[in-house]
Amino acid sequence: MKKKLLAAFLCLTMAFSLAACGDSEDAGKTDKKKDSKDDGKKVYQVATDTTFAPFEFENDEGDMVGIDLDILAAIAEDQGFEYELQIVGFQAAVNALEAGQADAVIAGMSITDERKEKYDFSDEYYQSGVGMAVKKDSDIDSYEDLKGKTVAAKLGTEGCTFAESIADQYGFTVTQFEDSSTMYQDVISGNTVACFEDYPVMGYEISRGLELKLPLDMEKGAPYGFAVMKGENAELLKMFNAGLANLKESGKYDEILDTYIKK
Repeated sequence: MKKKLLAAFLCLTMAFSLAACGDSEDAGKTDKKKDSKDDGKKVYQVATDTTFAPFEFENDEGDMVGIDLDILAAIAEDQGFEYELQIVGFQAAVNALEAGQADAVIAGMSITDERKEKYDFSDEYYQSGVGMAVKKDSDIDSYEDLKGKTVAAKLGTEGCTFAESIADQYGFTVTQFEDSSTMYQDVISGNTVACFEDYPVMGYEISRGLELKLPLDMEKGAPYGFAVMKGENAELLKMFNAGLANLKESGKYDEILDTYIKK
């Protein structure tokens, strides 16, 4: 009798153990589903700048808009992929890409030979160039006038690279900033006498009332591209290029530019 009771007890114990294991496996599957979209589609993480108007900036309603973001949204719709924006600043965006925390960067990023050693770029979507801006009432109208003075540039940008490339020639010092708005205010307050950044960006801000002026013509610069780490996210890059071509063919690309850059 005792043997029969012991056998019954062991059977019940095994049954409860199997049920518990089954619940554990189901729970694991449920958790995994929570970590992905219901349709199983990948959501790409795209990092961008905080303020780089008219390419990315916050409008009066508090929404992030601009040429880069409108182009990205239109291409994603055309190609059927999903993404989330990481609005972190230019250098932080590049850092996130290199750390694997972002799949791509779109932030008025110039395509240069140096950068192509680390990143794969899309086809160019905008041809830009570097400009020098000074305070509205400044008498500086040449690089020679910068001798012995300090200028501002944004960290990691083509404007910063250009300023540093001519600093020794014209005898000035470069101070770097994390974002454009702080850099502009530094010039307006008189801490620095000029700033270097992409010409259309500063032109746009000046047209909106920024107390600066552009005394010189634009220096020829590199085109902008959508960037991924070298050898990674080839499918995303392919979709971006295909979508960009479709936007240009349909006229949507020109429509986006005309929204922000008045001819």
